Amino acid sequence: MVVSGQAVHRTIVVVDVEGFGAPSRTLPHQVATRAGLYRVVAAALLAAGVPWEDCYHEDRGDSVFVLVPPDYAKAPLAEVLPGALVRALRSHNDTSPAPQRTRLRVVIHAGEVAFDGHGVTSTAVTTAFRLLDAPTVKQALADSPGLIVLIVSRWFFDEVVRHSATLDPATFRPVPVAVKEVRDTAWVALPDHPHPTDPAVLDQSANPPAPDDGRGTRPRQLPGAPAQFIGREEYLADLDRALTPVDGTPATGTAAVISALGGAGGIGKTWLALKWAHRHADRFPDGQLFADLRGFSPDSRPLDPAVAVRGFLDALGVDPGRLPADPDARTALYRSLIAGRRMLIVLDNAATADQVVPLLPGTPTCTVLVTSRTTPASLIDRHGARHLRLDVLSAEEAHALLAERLGQRRADAEPDAVDELVDLCGRYPLALAIIARHAVTRPAVPLAEFAAELRELGLEVLDHDTDPAAGVPSVLSWSLRHLTSEQRLAFTLLGTAPGPDITPLAATHLIGMSAARTRQTLRALENASLLDRRARGRYAMHDLIRTYATTLAQDLPEPVRRAALDRVVDFYLHTADAAARLVDPHTALTPLEPPTSEVSPQPLSDQHAALAWLDAEHPHLLAAQHTAAAQGRHHTAWCLAWCLTDFHRRRGHLHDDVAAWRVAVTSAGHLPDPGTLIRTHRHLGAAQARLDRHDEAIGHLRQALALAEEHGDSTQQAHTHHELAQAWEQRGNDRAALHHSRRALDLYRVEGNPVWEASTLNMVGWFAARLDDYDTAREHCQASLALHRSHNNPDGEADTLDSLGYIDHRTGNHRQAIDHYHQALALDRALGHTYQAANTLDSLGHPHSALGEHERARAVWREALELYREQGRHTDAQRVQQQLDGLGGTAVPGPDVTTDPSGAAAQVVNDHH
Repeated sequence: MVVSGQAVHRTIVVVDVEGFGAPSRTLPHQVATRAGLYRVVAAALLAAGVPWEDCYHEDRGDSVFVLVPPDYAKAPLAEVLPGALVRALRSHNDTSPAPQRTRLRVVIHAGEVAFDGHGVTSTAVTTAFRLLDAPTVKQALADSPGLIVLIVSRWFFDEVVRHSATLDPATFRPVPVAVKEVRDTAWVALPDHPHPTDPAVLDQSANPPAPDDGRGTRPRQLPGAPAQFIGREEYLADLDRALTPVDGTPATGTAAVISALGGAGGIGKTWLALKWAHRHADRFPDGQLFADLRGFSPDSRPLDPAVAVRGFLDALGVDPGRLPADPDARTALYRSLIAGRRMLIVLDNAATADQVVPLLPGTPTCTVLVTSRTTPASLIDRHGARHLRLDVLSAEEAHALLAERLGQRRADAEPDAVDELVDLCGRYPLALAIIARHAVTRPAVPLAEFAAELRELGLEVLDHDTDPAAGVPSVLSWSLRHLTSEQRLAFTLLGTAPGPDITPLAATHLIGMSAARTRQTLRALENASLLDRRARGRYAMHDLIRTYATTLAQDLPEPVRRAALDRVVDFYLHTADAAARLVDPHTALTPLEPPTSEVSPQPLSDQHAALAWLDAEHPHLLAAQHTAAAQGRHHTAWCLAWCLTDFHRRRGHLHDDVAAWRVAVTSAGHLPDPGTLIRTHRHLGAAQARLDRHDEAIGHLRQALALAEEHGDSTQQAHTHHELAQAWEQRGNDRAALHHSRRALDLYRVEGNPVWEASTLNMVGWFAARLDDYDTAREHCQASLALHRSHNNPDGEADTLDSLGYIDHRTGNHRQAIDHYHQALALDRALGHTYQAANTLDSLGHPHSALGEHERARAVWREALELYREQGRHTDAQRVQQQLDGLGGTAVPGPDVTTDPSGAAAQVVNDHH
């Protein structure tokens, strides 16, 4: 048994021998009786599927106390164990002398048990022994002709026996228990002489009043435990830790506040609170109080705490004639009545801390559990409340919830539909419950049809015409009542923001407030559980809450909605433009109109800061481009594609680059400048080429070249020849690539553009090397390197050093090749150019392999393989994996030729430019 101070929920079994100390039982008979007891209990536990050696057990003289490990099911202990005990005990009695024959009292309970160096400690264990010693229980065995009386606690009866598929709960009988501090109800059954079935006993209150010992009424106000509660074990454990110290005794003076993550309405706070409360009701023998404070309800204002106090006083049995007239005096009386008593107070659906504070006890023996959509700061700050934020269900829990409600067979019959329903509901408990209700009440309709409805109609499917509490939109709308008009407008606009989340600065532009007011508003929405603050100061909404906000935005005046989106899109555009200029100062970006006074781009200090911002805001920039295009802001949509191109290439976001330029092609058709359409076809063709979509790439590039020639634009002709060279390289046609690179070089020299001339000199050198003309290759690449360095262009320098490494390797200068590759790699890493870094690592392995340095080759190829996979470059990844698989005692062929079993040489090309 592992000794730990952490309490764990376990099943407790106590078996007691009737009349163990009777005068007829001498010491030898007692020893034999106890040995028989252990054999009987061990055999019965094994019959219930619980090996004796897996259990913790203690001898208590005339009884044995057993703790069943938590991973064993509880139901067999009620369904199988009693009958097995009867059979084993009957066999024992049949083969034993009269003084060793016996009858047994068997108690089954469950609760939190903590282990320490002295053994076990637990209120639940104490309760089990109190049940065993209750006079009413002893009398039940005395009055029975049978061998065993089974006693289960109220908790075990409600949670296990009532739901058993094999037991008949109507054969159990409730009996009051009043032993020392325990005032409760137990349920008694006679396994070998059962009581007649009497359904009426099940209609009795599960919490009948325990005998009064002069300390007043013991209220049992908890609503019923959730019938189909799924998962949430992590949160239940969090509550255990918050409300239970390591010694296993009830927490003192602790309030746990449950607040929903991403919008509390319908996320399951009340169910979680009730599940925990029922699971641990035995810790609170003096009673449980419950009040719905109606902080967010469809048909009433929040409950006045004075009304809640009056309800508690009634539950505590105070004569109405004794109630003080003064509200403060009533509160004082309430606190006096619960002082020193071990009670649980559940305050559900609180709107503010002001509702809760008057209901807090003044004694450390009580525990308070509060649920609220807001974060009650004063409870946390002034009263030491523990704060537990509740998230949506996990994917496994969401699937289990649907399977529980729909039936496992129906869920298994349409697994794809179940997966889609879970995704469309965002794992939101209320949404899943609603869609399950629709399906359960229409068993003939396939689940796929419900998924299609939800996909098409969205929140409309999750609403309810007559019951506001049964619809997601209505439940969420109650959260808006406590917001100011300014906060409601901000919530609505945030639903329309481009991208999955938003920074405070972007939100400032969207909402149109000052930075300080925006931060206050975001905090208010977070406090109302309508927003969730995430890492790096970003804010996000759950998908269903965002859909609700977007629905509300449709009712905003068009100028208000349009102006908000214009501001935030312009913020993204102008900051992206500044970032692109820092990432590559030599890129000729299209000049933008200066931002309006309402737009302040985010300050970026250097290239590192620019790349970090682009990394963080990449999905938002793509979404902003779609927003701009949808609003007819075609120049803005085109400029966003232009600003992102170099970043996409550096980071290997090749599919995103194609997607951005496809949007730009549509927008370019609405713009008057023909040069815009030329550039768009050129960039889309280049992006397609990098994805090995050669036909599409060549088609767009030829369109660009034809348009450039038609309009006499020599610069665009040069750029297009430059891209055509790379496209033909991707296709493996180095001669065509060399032809286009020479045409580009001639045009750049006429244009007097030294940076592009340097880039194209490197291209000519590269393709010459590919065609084994190494002298021409080295001459052009060295000229390129000098030009790049003189114009401080580290991007071009890195590309050219990579080409020189290739030339050195192909001509046998492997050490010089390694040096050139390392210089190129250092520049790529400093520039954040992970796409090109993968290519250079790939190339670097070959001279290492040629020199027999196989471990170094293996190391760089593994790094290249990881980058290729991250960038979705599957062909390159497959080739490098083959290089790793072939790495042995001989050099692996260089990057341009691989050995084909048929004897043919197949060319494999890296995109070095």
